[in-house]
Amino acid sequence: MANTFKLKTDTAVGTSAATVYTCPSATQTTVIGMTVANIVTSQIEVDVQITNNDGDNVYVIKNAPIPVGSSLVVIGGEQKVVLEPSDTITVTSNTLSSADVALSILEIS
Repeated sequence: MANTFKLKTDTAVGTSAATVYTCPSATQTTVIGMTVANIVTSQIEVDVQITNNDGDNVYVIKNAPIPVGSSLVVIGGEQKVVLEPSDTITVTSNTLSSADVALSILEIS
């Protein structure tokens, strides 16, 4: 089995759900960190969701406020999230082009 650390990013996420990561086939992924940063001059609120291959769409966080000049660590520290093939992580903001996302992962294939 190959273990590969990766960084996935998305910039200027807005009011449409942005798929930041999709777990590849024949791969299990451990999300070891996720940060969402506010890049505009007003407070924003963000949602982070996981959709699994069964079609369940669950929130990791919903309507989380991020003040001006700040970021939110959604996943990190003691918390990890495991993804299976075809699972996705999406981010949505309540403001156009307002959030940058950094996702640190370990892919096991």
